[in-house]
Amino acid sequence: MTSDVVALLRAALGDRVDTSPASRNHARADKSGHAADGTPLAVVHAASVHDVQETLRIASATGTPVVTRGAATGLAGGANTGAGEIALSLRAMDRILEVRPDDLLAVVEPGILNADLDRALTAQGLWWPPDPASREISTVGGNIATGAGGLLCAKYGVVRDCVLALDVVLADGRLLQLGHRSVKGVTGLDLTALMIGSEGTLGVIVGATLKLRRRIAGETRTLTATFPGVRDAAVASAAVTASDVQPAIMELMDAASLAAVHAHLALPLPARGQAQLTIQTDGPSAAADADAIAAVLAAAGGTVRVAADGTEAEQLWRVRRSMHPAMETLGTTLIEDVSVPRSALPAMFDEITRVEEAYGLTIPTVCHAGDGNLHPNFVFAGSVVPDAVWAAADEIFRAALRLGGTLTGEHGIGVLKSRWLRDELGDDQWELQRQIARVFDPAGILNPGKVFAT
Repeated sequence: MTSDVVALLRAALGDRVDTSPASRNHARADKSGHAADGTPLAVVHAASVHDVQETLRIASATGTPVVTRGAATGLAGGANTGAGEIALSLRAMDRILEVRPDDLLAVVEPGILNADLDRALTAQGLWWPPDPASREISTVGGNIATGAGGLLCAKYGVVRDCVLALDVVLADGRLLQLGHRSVKGVTGLDLTALMIGSEGTLGVIVGATLKLRRRIAGETRTLTATFPGVRDAAVASAAVTASDVQPAIMELMDAASLAAVHAHLALPLPARGQAQLTIQTDGPSAAADADAIAAVLAAAGGTVRVAADGTEAEQLWRVRRSMHPAMETLGTTLIEDVSVPRSALPAMFDEITRVEEAYGLTIPTVCHAGDGNLHPNFVFAGSVVPDAVWAAADEIFRAALRLGGTLTGEHGIGVLKSRWLRDELGDDQWELQRQIARVFDPAGILNPGKVFAT
């Protein structure tokens, strides 16, 4: 059967079918640290919608599972491909098909990198707002499939707010065109929104019509504020949110993450226990907004520093962007992702401190404080997540739910969080969502073992 499927793929797609051991092994994993059991039958490097349709027609006819992949930068194991499965890579489908400045939209293929799209749009004074930290290496299709966020989403929206239409190939090879090119459109059910964040379980996204913005006029301003503890910083961030000023970015680093980054960059170590907020304002009122936020932070007990120029601002942001490389120097890292209402950030950090003490762990945590999205990092030795780490993560997930939050703000469920999905959704909604997935994919061949696996 295995040889039959590969033979059918080769007959239809020729050298786009890759069965080399290196490619098949690479397709087992993403950046979550988790790898699928076994290796896929083949990796199909699709270059067109036709390639995708042919792959899915063969998969549907033979009952072969298919896992769609982009740049494999996901952090939930959602694109990992295992034994008996086809890895369908869309990375080569990376063209910008159309840009309409008059309609503020662009039509792109899914494999284009987020940052490459941004650079291309800059020449026309345009911008697609979603900006995940992985923007230099993650694809737009992957951003859409996981419902990605980023540093700027508190002010300018996440992927769900910035997509007008999608072209999707279903499990049986049919091509659907969902959504519209107009800003308004409420005809029928919103299947475009349903597809966003569906993690490859409903169909394969082969094209996207994106909602653009004009570049923000004016300059940006960057400031930092240090606090004696992470709870103080969280209270201050909530005060900024409650003020009349809307920062473009507001990032929080706890003491453990801040110290690790300073050590990694060979910077002077911060005071013990010190946490830091880093904030950017933009637009014509950037300077006045920065001054107003600085006053809020100072009133909350922060020691405030405003960057004198762009060079100093870049140095301040380098600290935040170096979080993940710093964690990698400490060992294997499980990068988690929960979100809570912004007013609940102090309480959520209290919960993380409680879990640290209960399990004897240090859990370096960074937070998109502008939208309440936290990334607790669990560092350990070896390649297998210890039971104690999963137990601690379980407590953090459940704490986020108690505080009115969610299991994932931007990474998705994938394979790593599927065991907790029912806890958040409840039995009725969990079963309803499983039934919806089966309407799109009756045979269950799209990304099996992910999201609704348990």
